[in-house]
Amino acid sequence: MSTTTLNYQTAPGHQVLAAAGKTVLRPGGRRATEQLLNWANLQQEQTVLELAASFGESAIAIARRFGVRVVGIEKNPDSVAKARANIEAAGLSDRIEIIEGDIFKLDEIDRQFDCIFAEAILTMQSQPGKEKMARLLQAKLKPDGQLLSHEMLARADEQQLHKNLAQIIRVSSQPLFQDRWRSLWETVGLQIKNLDTGALEMLTLPQLIRDEGLGQTIRIARNILANPALRNRVFQMRKTFLKYHDDLGYIVLQVIRPE
Repeated sequence: MSTTTLNYQTAPGHQVLAAAGKTVLRPGGRRATEQLLNWANLQQEQTVLELAASFGESAIAIARRFGVRVVGIEKNPDSVAKARANIEAAGLSDRIEIIEGDIFKLDEIDRQFDCIFAEAILTMQSQPGKEKMARLLQAKLKPDGQLLSHEMLARADEQQLHKNLAQIIRVSSQPLFQDRWRSLWETVGLQIKNLDTGALEMLTLPQLIRDEGLGQTIRIARNILANPALRNRVFQMRKTFLKYHDDLGYIVLQVIRPE
């Protein structure tokens, strides 16, 4: 991503944080992702579909850890090219395939999967979009397959949170209450096997260090302090997250398609 052409005031929040050097952009950070992978208990040669595969880091980590085969779908052509290069460099081209495509056109993929990995995907959709995506994902799961979901959680007035987050993140961010996340999956015939929630702390110093490591956290801080426009936008996001600390969180779910 070019940090010289990005408009820090209008760009989506995840692009701004990535420009600052942040690599972990999920609501609950590495801890939440690790919880999902511990639940998954994937077996060698099972198949995994990852939504919004970005640069391929998660796909590489999953393939190495479990010996599974991963298909990642990613819309951005530049990200697709970088992901494929990263996968080739990792020596995993025989295990990971990156498809350039739209996550709302999953019906164009003519196979089902043992597992679907979706982090920070559904939060960014409208309610009709969430429902459409849930149906698409249910159809792409094999019987007894599992979906691993990691999203933002609303703990107060959803509509007010949606409005305030959209203003600061510059994308439509629509977290739901816990019971509404459950209902979304149960309505399409999936069963909740495991669920956990936690605080949204992605721009606090302790979580930055947990997610990025001390060295990268220092580099991120230097990048932010050296660029006034970047600093202003990141501080705006941090202020908003702190303001709504008690109203926002993350949720991770393991949901199963019954046989």
